[in-house]
Amino acid sequence: MSGFLRSRPATTEAMLAVFSDAATLRHALAFEAELARAEAAEGLIGTDAAGAIAALCAEIAIDPAALAEEAALAGTLAIPLVARLRAALTGEAAKTLHKGATSQDVADTVLACQIHAASNLLGGDLTRIATALAALARRHAETPAIGRTLLQDALPIGFGLRIAHWQAGIVEAAARLNREVETGATLQFGGAAGSRAGLGGKSAAVSARLAAALGLPDSPPWHARRGGIAGIATALAIAIGALGKLARDVSLLAQNGIGEAREPAIPGRGGSSAMAHKRNPTGCQVALSAALRAPGLVAGILAGLPAEQERGLGGWQAEGPALAELFLLAAGAAGAMAMVAEGLEVDEAAIARNLAAAGLGTDIGESAALVAALLAQND
Repeated sequence: MSGFLRSRPATTEAMLAVFSDAATLRHALAFEAELARAEAAEGLIGTDAAGAIAALCAEIAIDPAALAEEAALAGTLAIPLVARLRAALTGEAAKTLHKGATSQDVADTVLACQIHAASNLLGGDLTRIATALAALARRHAETPAIGRTLLQDALPIGFGLRIAHWQAGIVEAAARLNREVETGATLQFGGAAGSRAGLGGKSAAVSARLAAALGLPDSPPWHARRGGIAGIATALAIAIGALGKLARDVSLLAQNGIGEAREPAIPGRGGSSAMAHKRNPTGCQVALSAALRAPGLVAGILAGLPAEQERGLGGWQAEGPALAELFLLAAGAAGAMAMVAEGLEVDEAAIARNLAAAGLGTDIGESAALVAALLAQND
């Protein structure tokens, strides 16, 4: 099984591109080019040397597979990458390449760039879902339906109240993720031991220039403080869980004996290889699979928080692959549930039939007011 056959069914092509080899190399080369430009602007290296470094970073062709083999031996991508660049340079450019930086600066900054790109991409689908659910919640705010607790008939509610809770969970999760990304995905620039040594007292100015050029928030070094990455990972898992809540409820409502809501009919989606009569909730399946996988990935990142001194061994190195996987899962779940939310088929006749069968009346309490309150707080 190829990597694409394994990964594509659980995510989107756009999110795969964010974490592709090409994107990783592009961000790493941008770090080296913009670092040289920033240092030249502060008089730490010559402008000609910076120009040579930037030009090489823009034009060099690197085989990702070959570089990956070298990185596997070296223990980090930056070591063979810097070696290749330095071998292609001469004079001051070769000497000053990567000045004041270290391998973890490259790795963490590349990850921060990818986090911002991935978060923006994911935010689009989360907004689509929230918008679609808000419209459905308003439409069905006063539609009497049977509420269910512990998987048993409870008391009547407005069908839209259930939908409004789906919407609120997703909006809140998206806002939490945005906050964590803004504070946790910043430039990492600390140098060999995190002290920004060898930059003649100009490291703060270099850092500010480098962050601006890469489109990242500036920050003091955070190489040994991994709480920001852990916060992003946790927020992603919560977002995936909120999508899973929507998926769980829709799949339960779609059961043959209930039939109150179902995924939209899309050619090629939801069929069975053996039973032509089936209409499977495939979008919900994608989201629920992601929700099952996410907690373990977050647990691995949390386990790395007690990092050793100025640079940990094994903990932060585990974060990148796990965080990428979380974004891939979130993208797959959000993409699938956006289609579900935008095309959700609500069967009012089935809702009424099930409510009548329960024999519990039609008093939905303050459901409509609660729908309005939930949607208002998330506008």
